[in-house]
Amino acid sequence: MIKVASLIFIITLFSACSFKKPKNEWQHSSTNSFSVYSENFLKDNNLIAQNSLKRSISYAKKSADLETLSKIYLGECALKISVGLEDKCQKYLNIKSLVKSVELDAYYNFLSLNVKEEEIRLLPEQYKEFAEYVVKNDFNKASEAILEIEKISSKLIAAALIKDKLTNVVREKVLYEASFYGYKKAVLFWLEELKRYTTDTDEILKIEKKLNILRTKE
Repeated sequence: MIKVASLIFIITLFSACSFKKPKNEWQHSSTNSFSVYSENFLKDNNLIAQNSLKRSISYAKKSADLETLSKIYLGECALKISVGLEDKCQKYLNIKSLVKSVELDAYYNFLSLNVKEEEIRLLPEQYKEFAEYVVKNDFNKASEAILEIEKISSKLIAAALIKDKLTNVVREKVLYEASFYGYKKAVLFWLEELKRYTTDTDEILKIEKKLNILRTKE
């Protein structure tokens, strides 16, 4: 009887301590859903991406603290920019006055290419060196900094921000990495950028053939 009672006590204690849900579970769920959205957005899995984004926003809206929602809106904006889609981050701007975050303000300015030198320290670490060179209009160094960014999604965002300042050598390297990860939306975008800045007729024809193949659903 003592053994049974001890066993029940251990099970109860283990359940209470080990399987207790975090109070901010909504925040973890929102972040996880956004990660799924990011991956599938870049891979052109649009249905999965949109459903994941809706879940991420839905979880974020369970709290009156709108910082997580602001991060989602800025993240969505950044991903669109990374594949050449025009986005002014209007969703973020609509709730900006309700969230006091100098870090988010700095990141928005970064995405708008209006970041100030004193704001660079507030940016995510992977962007700081790149942003320093952009502020100084040193786009050769900024291009080198892009290639040093380890996180592929961050690299795609940085490259897209100064896409018209890059050389085709850098564009090809970014395209190679996007291809390695299977990020089809980014691949299509950078193929278009290469085509735009290529003068060799034969090379343009090759790029066009690749684009046609990748866009064919069969």
